[in-house]
Amino acid sequence: MHWRIGVALRAGYNARSYVLRELPMRNATIAAGLLASFVLMSAAQAQTVLVTGSNRGIGLEFAKQYADRGWTVIATHRRDTTPDTLAALEEQYPAVRAEKLDVTDHASIDALAEKLAGMPIDVLINNAGITGDFTKPKPQTLGTLDYDMAVHFFRTNALGALKVSEAFMDNVEASDQKKIVAVSSLAGSFEGESGGKGGIYWYRSSKAALNMMMVGVAADSKRKGVTVALLSPGTVKVEKVAEMVDRMGLKGFLEPPESIAGMIDVIENLTPEDSGAFIRYNGEPQPF
Repeated sequence: MHWRIGVALRAGYNARSYVLRELPMRNATIAAGLLASFVLMSAAQAQTVLVTGSNRGIGLEFAKQYADRGWTVIATHRRDTTPDTLAALEEQYPAVRAEKLDVTDHASIDALAEKLAGMPIDVLINNAGITGDFTKPKPQTLGTLDYDMAVHFFRTNALGALKVSEAFMDNVEASDQKKIVAVSSLAGSFEGESGGKGGIYWYRSSKAALNMMMVGVAADSKRKGVTVALLSPGTVKVEKVAEMVDRMGLKGFLEPPESIAGMIDVIENLTPEDSGAFIRYNGEPQPF
């Protein structure tokens, strides 16, 4: 007897159909066994990453590089319509799905968490954040500080990552890799090249708060087998500062692909013993 078997495998959002044509089968038991093995093998190979703030800069580069590695990518943004950058990425990579998520809006976070309930997320990347306009430093300069702006910085850079980590903890726990990372900054460090410097008060302090919060998440999720780490991307030449960097001839800036490739390698090599660590894009420890 001949059997024609069709199976649609759904990895995240992306269904792909595989057909075994006209294979001679002695009985349905053989067919079922072959099919089950194929499904299990395919499911084991599927990996999913969720990246917040992925419509530009570091987040977009994370989405691109993970997609290029064959991952299912949930690329989030806070706009009402899908940004052109992510629409293009969806067109190029069938395993990329753009989703709306505003890290300052708890209802938005909860809505996406409900939508993705039951989906394992191997790596959750808390990338969404704000830096402020470095060409207009007054709101973050002593003597002219804008305290209303401080609230926005903390809601975005610190509280947003905490809420996202909490909302998607079950998804991460259900995955194979069980990893949560947050993109921090050397500006949030009390030591190293950034320690002891003034200026950009809200950016520095919100990143320092992020560090403390994620160390807490690492401690509280250890029993779940979840690894949590903070990443320092280096000084990256993202779109927002690229024109200024080129115009002023500033040195020491990394191109996004270099920084993100380094951070992905760090994420790939994280072990439970690294949970709570602050790590530079090149794998070196970043002082808190």
